[in-house]
Amino acid sequence: MNLIMFIITMTALISLILAIISFLLPMLKPNNEKLSPFECGFDPLGNARLPFSIRFFLIAILFMLFDLEIALLLPLPWADQLNNPILTIMWTTIIIILLTLGLIYEWLQGGLEWAE
Repeated sequence: MNLIMFIITMTALISLILAIISFLLPMLKPNNEKLSPFECGFDPLGNARLPFSIRFFLIAILFMLFDLEIALLLPLPWADQLNNPILTIMWTTIIIILLTLGLIYEWLQGGLEWAE
């Protein structure tokens, strides 16, 4: 019980310290860039009808895809205790290989290049 309380206390303390640092650090040297709002890669004070770069949304979709991969792989430590863990390892390997091949394809096609 003592170890559990220590871990909970340390986790809360580290989280609190990091939150305080993240609020205080940007305020040390404020400038126009830090004080201006950020709207998904667009200038919030400009014209709303300007064309936008589709690359920004491609990067966002790729991020969501790999975020979903993490959600799919989270139950793996518990799946190892099933009767047939080889099946779990096989499906995990298939998911990782498919996502890696997709990432390589996007990279080779130039989809991850932010600037032209």
